[in-house]
Amino acid sequence: MKAPTKEISRDRVLDDDELKALLRACRNDAYPFRQYVPLLLATATRRAELAEMRWSEIEGDQWIIPAERAKNGKPHVIPLSTFAREVLAEVPRFLDCDFVFTTTHRSPVSGFSKMVRRLSEGSGTSGWRLHDLRRTSASGMARLRVAPHVIERVLNHISGTISGVAAVYNRYGYDDEKADALEQWGVRLAELNELE
Repeated sequence: MKAPTKEISRDRVLDDDELKALLRACRNDAYPFRQYVPLLLATATRRAELAEMRWSEIEGDQWIIPAERAKNGKPHVIPLSTFAREVLAEVPRFLDCDFVFTTTHRSPVSGFSKMVRRLSEGSGTSGWRLHDLRRTSASGMARLRVAPHVIERVLNHISGTISGVAAVYNRYGYDDEKADALEQWGVRLAELNELE
């Protein structure tokens, strides 16, 4: 089926001042979005992947998104930075629910449009969507000199820098490099979160 209109690629990236203001607005918000948005930035994951995060998927210092929930159909291991683990430590755990982010104890969190409006107003930022935070994280890691192929692995992209024949033969997972990239990015987020 042909798309009704051509999809326009977005290029919105929040700058450091906007990130600082957004993180401050999150600190003034309540669970679940107080922790959800900083963790979205810290993991560079997709909105639905994080919304459906389960405690049972966290193994030590990593979160494993199962294949059935990953966009490319392959399990995705996300190393959790110190910043991400500190954010997760603030999240309340409910005995009757495996969801990390929930308001019903039966289903993942929702209400994203209202939350974006509230945090936009609270931070004085505008014109961003949740997916723009993923782009912001990737761009932030690039500014920290993380190699493009490592950023692609963090994002769980299967095409890009390593594609074609190289992708067929290069099966290295870049796990250590992903952990280092996310730790560097987490340090930067922590700095922005502390600046007033």
